[in-house]
Amino acid sequence: TDAEAWVVLDTTRSMLARRDRASRTRLERAKAAAAQVRETIPNVPIGVASLTDRVLPHLFPTVDENVFNATVQRSVGIERPPPRSGFLAQVTRIDAIAGMGELNFFRPEAKRRVIVVLTDGESLPFSATRVARRLSGPPRIGTVLVHVWDSGERVYTRGVPEPQYRPDAASGVAMETLARATAGK
Repeated sequence: TDAEAWVVLDTTRSMLARRDRASRTRLERAKAAAAQVRETIPNVPIGVASLTDRVLPHLFPTVDENVFNATVQRSVGIERPPPRSGFLAQVTRIDAIAGMGELNFFRPEAKRRVIVVLTDGESLPFSATRVARRLSGPPRIGTVLVHVWDSGERVYTRGVPEPQYRPDAASGVAMETLARATAGK
């Protein structure tokens, strides 16, 4: 009763990237990982949120696995809703997770708090130190970052790779830096 968690799925357009036309997208892989998180801690209430240039709650923490899975599968989709800054080539703002402790994502009784962020890490620049400071509480929000990314992936439109999209090789460094700053994983 003193713990809650959130699974935060990046839903920006780059999450459509995949190895080839027949393979799963980053978002599909992130959804599968979200289901694994739910199975791993069945007695802990877990919520579902999406991440673009802001974090949007879709389901507040629950122990109901069926509701959780239905929300992930039916409510979470690429740019649903679209980012406010839709005209930029890169719109993900990883630093938006910093506000989760201040924006009533967690019940006041939840003293043990965790967010699991499933993202390709292709974000606008951010200060990992500033994010860590805002997640440090009290109570502290534990952070787990799952880097759903591969350098050989492309975004396909009508079966053809989009020439303007290239995976951001710096995304891994950004995720590692954020994990260190937040004392996360």
